[in-house]
Formats: sequence, C-alpha cells, structure tokens
Amino acid sequence: MIRRPLDAVVHVPGSKSIANRALVCAALADGTSVLTNVPDGDDTVAMVECLRSLGLGVTGTSDRVAVTGGAVRWPSGEARLHAALAGTTSRFVTALAALGDRPITIDGEPPLRRRPFAPLHDALVELGVAVEAPGGWGSLPVTVCGPPTHWHVAIAGDVSSQYISALMMIGPYLPDGLRLELTSELVSRPYVEMTAAIMARFGAEGIALAERAVTVERGRYTPTSMAIEPDASSASYPMALAAVCGGTVQIAGLGVDSLQGDACFADLLVAMGCRVERDATATRVSRALNQPLVGIDVDLADASDLVPTVAAVALFADSPTTITGVGFIRNKESDRLGDLAHELRAAGGDVSETDDGLIVRPSADRLHPALLGVHHDHRLAMAFGVVSARVDGIEVDDPAVVSKSWPGFWSSIEDLQR
Repeated sequence: MIRRPLDAVVHVPGSKSIANRALVCAALADGTSVLTNVPDGDDTVAMVECLRSLGLGVTGTSDRVAVTGGAVRWPSGEARLHAALAGTTSRFVTALAALGDRPITIDGEPPLRRRPFAPLHDALVELGVAVEAPGGWGSLPVTVCGPPTHWHVAIAGDVSSQYISALMMIGPYLPDGLRLELTSELVSRPYVEMTAAIMARFGAEGIALAERAVTVERGRYTPTSMAIEPDASSASYPMALAAVCGGTVQIAGLGVDSLQGDACFADLLVAMGCRVERDATATRVSRALNQPLVGIDVDLADASDLVPTVAAVALFADSPTTITGVGFIRNKESDRLGDLAHELRAAGGDVSETDDGLIVRPSADRLHPALLGVHHDHRLAMAFGVVSARVDGIEVDDPAVVSKSWPGFWSSIEDLQR
C-alpha cells in the first residue's frame, strides 16, 4: 500500500503492439533491420522465437534486436511455431506463415487454444490459402499452406482488430495487393492506424483506411532502424497510481506524438480530475489530494485494453463510471468484463456488468483484503496492483502473469513505495 503522494519517474517497457508489428515487417524486408527498446515480455519473446523457427536471423539482446528478413523464402523442412499465450503473436504469424509454399503449424498453450481465430482462418481461405484446424475450426493448432492467390476478403470489423492488422501486414506481398471489405464497424481503429503507420515506416505505400474498407497496394518492405516507444497500455498503471494515490508520476519516453491509441488514458484521467502535461519526451500525471476523482461515461471501443485500469481508478471516484462499447473483450486472455467485475466485487467493489461494458460505483470505503484471480490475464493483474496501492491486503493469485508484457511490474510498484 502506498501511503504518501507520489513523485516518481517510471520507465515502462517498449510497446509490444509496436514491436510485434515491426518484427513482422522486418521479417518480410529484404535485408537487416535494427529495433531498439524492444520489450522483454512473453508476447514479444514468443514472436522472436516464431521468426527463428521460420529460419530467420534474429539476434541481439531484448533491448536491441537485429532481424535479417526475407520471410517469403522459407527454408526446406517442417516448421511448427509456438506462440505460448500470445494472441497477437499467434494471429500475426499465422498470416505471415500463409505467404509460404509449405505447411506450417501454429500452436500455443491451452488457454490460447481456447481463444477465437475463425475470422482470420476464414479470411485466409478466401485468399486461397489451405487451412487445416484438427482441433476444430477457428482454433489452434492450425496448419496453413500458401501462397495466397486472391486479393479480396470480406471480414467483420467488430471482433478483433488483430485479424485486420495481420492481413494488412502481408498485403504488400500478395500478387495484387489486398482489399478488406469490413462487414461491420471497425473496433480498436487506433491499432489499425498504428499498423498502417509502422508499415509505412518500412516503406509500404498505398495503404488506405476507409470507413468500411482497407486497401494495401502490392509492394515490398525495406529494412529500417526503429526505436520502440514505451507501451501506452502498460503506462496506464503507473498513471493510475498517480490518480488514486495523489502526487505526480512521469512516464519517460511516452511523448505527445505517440503512435498508440491507448495514450488517450491520460486524457481520461483529466476528465476524472487529474492534471496532465505532455511534451516530446514524457507524459506527467498529477492529482492534488484535495482534488476529488470523479466518474466518467466513456466508450472504450477504440482503447479496450484500458478497461481494467479505468475500472480500478473508478472504484476511488466519488461518482459512478460507465464503460461502454467493449462487449468484444470477453474473448481476450480472460473474460475482461465478467472476470474483472467478479474479482473487483470479491474485494468489495460495487461493479455491474452490462451487455457491452461495466458500471463502477464509488467503493473506496467498502474495499477490503482479498486474494483476486487473474484468469491468465496480465492486464487484470496489473489493474489489481493499482487497487492494492490503496487497499491493504489485496493480492493476486498469479503475480507472474505480468511477464506477458511487463516482467518488472511488481518491482516497479515496490520502488514507488520507498
């Protein structure tokens, strides 16, 4: 528990969302790309190991990685890619593997096998890729064998933007480019915009994002050097600590020009009563102890990874918070609505589920010690870490799950208490 206002600078790991996209583009580029500030979380480690299993040269430390690309020229022999628990990695490498002309199998740990993949598998079939899923369609393990022969796909936009991003990144290497017709509204649009921006950093041209369509022209990626900015989703937790404990937390390296949609968390905290300052090199969040936190009504469809953090902060507000637009997050690492609400209620929180979100009512005077289940979900664990900063006796049943994105999270929290 943190018992005094904060005054801290926090160094957050590099963005796994940016890093995994950059790794795919580097894998396809002819030549060597160098990525710095690469995070050491499980998802990025899984991506690097998958690329190595495809025969690519990936060398260096977790902070500096060199990728010698050319992934459309597979080595001979069988390949089996293991994505561990990483949903993003498994979806991205499934699309990447589909560019090859031999069967490649993608698999993961049991919780990943239970996550949905059908929209991506259906899309690859539409592109002319052979797809086999022996455990049931739309699940892992899956075996894909390309190369794609078509260019047009109809796909829902309101399930997961990861499917859209996975297909976009292989788009330049399809014979006629790629056109995605979106049959429903696109959720998490900032992640798709991030994908387009990173593709452009690697030299891809002719990427167009319309309301119901995404087009990618045929082309090639060129090798590049790129620094990975701090992870905005992970940065939400120390920002939230400034909100619930008072004082100031600075996120080093997360500047005003961030590519990440989740950098909007700072703006949400402004609406809840905090002060935010941004410049080119940092974001600073402050709250004076005499400034109350207030609840907000917010649609988080475009920033759904922030739901657990917003809910954690909302417990300490003096008016209710309503989160909408995020029914699709029930199929993340956990049921991020049902499991989150259940665990917060176990600690005394007044939290209700709706069809597409949560209602969190003021609960600071009701919270009590509890052992909270994280349901294999790093984001639940770190959000509960925010609650533990104000409530003695809050523990999580699997603290090591944070290794998925921020292995040093708990040490960073402890450092803030000194």
